[in-house]
Amino acid sequence: MRLPCLFVSRSCKAVYRLHQNPFSSSVLAVPRDQRLPVWRSASTHFCTDDRSYYITTPIFYVNASPHLGHLYSAVIADCLHRYRLLQGFNSKFSTGTDEHGLKIQQAAEAAGKDPLTFCTDVSERFKHLFSSCNIAYTDYIRTTEQRHRRAVEHFWSVLWNKGLIYKGGYEGWYSTQDESFLMPSQVADAVDSSGKDIKVSLESGHKVEWMKEENYMFRLSAFRSQLLDWLRGNPRAIQPERFYQAVLQWLQEDLPDLSVSRQRSRLHWGIPVPGDAEQTIYVWLDALVNYLTVAGYPDKHDHWWNMAHHIVGKDILKFHAIYWPSFLLAAGLSLPKTIYVHSHWTVGGKKMSKSLGNVVDPLERSQIFTSDGMRYFLLRQGVPDSDCDYTDEKVIKLLNAELTDSLGGLLNRCTAPALNPAQVYPSFCLQSFPCERGGRAVSEDYHMLDAVKNLPAIVQQHYESMHIYKALEAITACVRQTNGFVQRHTPWKLDRRHTQDQRWLDTIIHVSLECLRIYGTLLQPIVPEISNKLLSRLGVQPGERSLVALNFLPRYQGMHCPFEGRALGLDSGVLFSRMERQNIDKRNEK
Repeated sequence: MRLPCLFVSRSCKAVYRLHQNPFSSSVLAVPRDQRLPVWRSASTHFCTDDRSYYITTPIFYVNASPHLGHLYSAVIADCLHRYRLLQGFNSKFSTGTDEHGLKIQQAAEAAGKDPLTFCTDVSERFKHLFSSCNIAYTDYIRTTEQRHRRAVEHFWSVLWNKGLIYKGGYEGWYSTQDESFLMPSQVADAVDSSGKDIKVSLESGHKVEWMKEENYMFRLSAFRSQLLDWLRGNPRAIQPERFYQAVLQWLQEDLPDLSVSRQRSRLHWGIPVPGDAEQTIYVWLDALVNYLTVAGYPDKHDHWWNMAHHIVGKDILKFHAIYWPSFLLAAGLSLPKTIYVHSHWTVGGKKMSKSLGNVVDPLERSQIFTSDGMRYFLLRQGVPDSDCDYTDEKVIKLLNAELTDSLGGLLNRCTAPALNPAQVYPSFCLQSFPCERGGRAVSEDYHMLDAVKNLPAIVQQHYESMHIYKALEAITACVRQTNGFVQRHTPWKLDRRHTQDQRWLDTIIHVSLECLRIYGTLLQPIVPEISNKLLSRLGVQPGERSLVALNFLPRYQGMHCPFEGRALGLDSGVLFSRMERQNIDKRNEK
């Protein structure tokens, strides 16, 4: 998507006020009759009823190949989608490509291709990236599809019939690169490469030209008070808080009406305005309706649309938090449940650009660091509130420390034949690790159990606010505690010939494997392949990997543990291979 065009109507000053209408099999929910009791804190609420969830990424503009920011949006949405599946939700996840507009029209002409062929080529690159990175979308929408054209035409007709679109004139600065018109305050003087004075967009730096046209306007000015009421009544509608406050600040000023069409003589690559063959529906109105198209609009869309959540980059926040809700209010449709906003990625502290030669190819990096490695890095280092910086060195350091050494090392220790020659999930001895202290466990061990017991609730809390990096911080902290538990009691020094030592050794391994099972289950939305490898090594079956099947350390509570005595899965090697800088440099050179 691109930035919206914004114009003040010269003809209409009337104000209208409308009233808002009231993947893999490993992450599928366990059937009700197979669900096990869950050990959790009182504040944790795992959903076991039938519920629906609809998560979207922006649809990505096909003017160029995918970049790191596109993958970041997709990975966040994929993570939340997979997490809802783990909770037992019926989840729909859509992504896709935005394919209309003047910029695409010009790019196709320059490439000597018809626009649809040009769009298909680039759209396939996005599909290939998402497939390579395990993005488990359930719907891939292209704005060139017939189902989408039908939805857009119907949506336009609803707004037109309500008198919320009118024919009018506008004039102002226009950026072809951004496909948007700008207010005078958004434009600055500059000099091009030949020394000629030009005007540029303050936000993007792209050249703008003065345009004057007659086309259709949307009465955005009618909806400012309703948008304020919506946001004040739903303080978590836009997350994180920083962006919620930004939208409130924007709404302190009047909203000019919006241009929603272009003359077809200028823009022919798009959906024609119904009933006016001389005008083309402007691309950003066209693009936003994609969320409704996937939900089934205009026929059977209520079920999914009432559960809609959007993932967007901060550069298109106004698009989604002001213009989109206004369109929906105008059409008499419910507003999104949540708009999750994320910031951008820089490289070495600088904005990615072709001229600087610092553009990160996400497909190439996912092949070098593996798809799970890239997913983990983006979600572990990505802070939605602020821009984040990418370097290969950061990726190597993080993955080696947390996936190879900490998590992988813990699994290797606890499943090694030296400590577990029978290769089974060993027994737990309540006398060695009693609920009331007095066995061989120490206070730090009880603190670890409390931390792991509360971990699912903490992870859920952070997922709900899209602070996935905080969920990973919590998981990583628990992994460190479990490594400390094993290191503290040095089970490799215990004498197996003594019954008490053997029971304590088995208990140490049992507790550690139970911790690993919790970590593997909670990490499924982040690193699906690594989690599958870990859980398979522990002998955890696909139907035992949902959140309702967690039931951490039931033997500690005197309950039956279905894993006790079960054979471990086959050793399939290192959980995550160590990354070496020199090997990556050699691959980059090739």
